[in-house]
Amino acid sequence: MSNKTKRIVILTEVELKKTLSRLTFEIIESVRNLEKLLLVGIPTRGIDLAKVIEKELFSKTGVKIKRGIIDPTFYRDDQSRVGTRLIKATDIPIPIEEQEILLIDDVIYTGRTIRAAMDALYSWGRPQRVMLLVMVDRGHRELPIQPDFCGKKVPTSKSESINLRLNNVDNEEGVFLE
Repeated sequence: MSNKTKRIVILTEVELKKTLSRLTFEIIESVRNLEKLLLVGIPTRGIDLAKVIEKELFSKTGVKIKRGIIDPTFYRDDQSRVGTRLIKATDIPIPIEEQEILLIDDVIYTGRTIRAAMDALYSWGRPQRVMLLVMVDRGHRELPIQPDFCGKKVPTSKSESINLRLNNVDNEEGVFLE
């Protein structure tokens, strides 16, 4: 028996593009002033997803949206359980007061990464509003955190993992259950 686990396609490349387009229109409807919007990607795939959404927003509105990175690693309450990875430099390009922040991550699971990201974000100031966009909500929440924008809900077992793949990083595109 091989070590290669069976891979199930959750979103094909075409479905992923349609989902990103829908999410972009939902953002446009929800945010009154796009000039005050700051996209903040959470490592690792949230950073790449934020770049894709930035391009989508620009192509649909002509507005150049600001983008940053927040690394919540040191704000986690479960570091011993999840371990550490190479730290990404937090990069918040503008003061966050008066900004509408859209935190972006690929998958929401327990909610702990998002809570840590919000703690990290608030160490930079107090934004006008914080919203959350995820490509996949896989359930199993341990904290009362729900995304404002969600690509797809996919109930999973705790042993499964969901991976977002993007062409500019992975040379393939889609969402996969592995």
